[in-house]
Amino acid sequence: MSDSLSPAGAAPAISVVVPVRNETGNVGPLVAEISAALDGRWTYEIVYVNDGSTDATGEALSDLMKTRPQLRQIKHAQSAGQSAAVRTGVRASRGAIIGTLDGDGQNNPAFLPSLLEAIEKGNGRIGLAAGQRVGRKDTGFKKVQSRVANAVRNAVLRDGTRDTGCGLKAFRRDVFLSLPYFDGLHRFLPALVRREGYDIAYVDVIDRPRHSGVSNYGFFDRLWVGIMDLCGVWWLIRRKKSTPIATEVN
Repeated sequence: MSDSLSPAGAAPAISVVVPVRNETGNVGPLVAEISAALDGRWTYEIVYVNDGSTDATGEALSDLMKTRPQLRQIKHAQSAGQSAAVRTGVRASRGAIIGTLDGDGQNNPAFLPSLLEAIEKGNGRIGLAAGQRVGRKDTGFKKVQSRVANAVRNAVLRDGTRDTGCGLKAFRRDVFLSLPYFDGLHRFLPALVRREGYDIAYVDVIDRPRHSGVSNYGFFDRLWVGIMDLCGVWWLIRRKKSTPIATEVN
């Protein structure tokens, strides 16, 4: 990684983490939209995690960093996947509240304030605010596979979430880092956050087409792993024990 995970300086209130791989054409427009959504409302930083890009994504981010002091870039030498990129970004973040969105432009940053405010107003009860897409702009095949995956996950985990694949989320940094980590974690956040005793807030968000390029995180390469992850998360939930109430005796 090119940046320290514990940078010096005053900590911002909000960190926005954006996992990205080979998204040169989407970097500039998305950074501008994130800034427009947050300027004047919070102190913030934008943490892009460059997940082993082989195009000019890194150069585009470096150029933008010259004029946008809130922007940081963390690099993976090789692609490690979306969950690993999100975790790297959260670990590197300095804000107590984290917002996330995908780097392809389909997630509209205009919905970030609603998610962040849900965490702030939750008084510690809300561990996750999750975007739920409406009017999805994906292909018909991708919509079908998403519906099937969400239906199966909800039937097994009963997490009450219709769309775990939406990249627009907000959560407390400490809550996220307390969760068991595995590849594919980002798809099971509602179930795992509920497991820790926190409530979930849901915000409808309007989907839109990506700005440019093609999807870099596929379906078939994670299908069987996802089934195994589902079984593992089900086991974790079943094995969860409540924390006993303890008092000190003098």
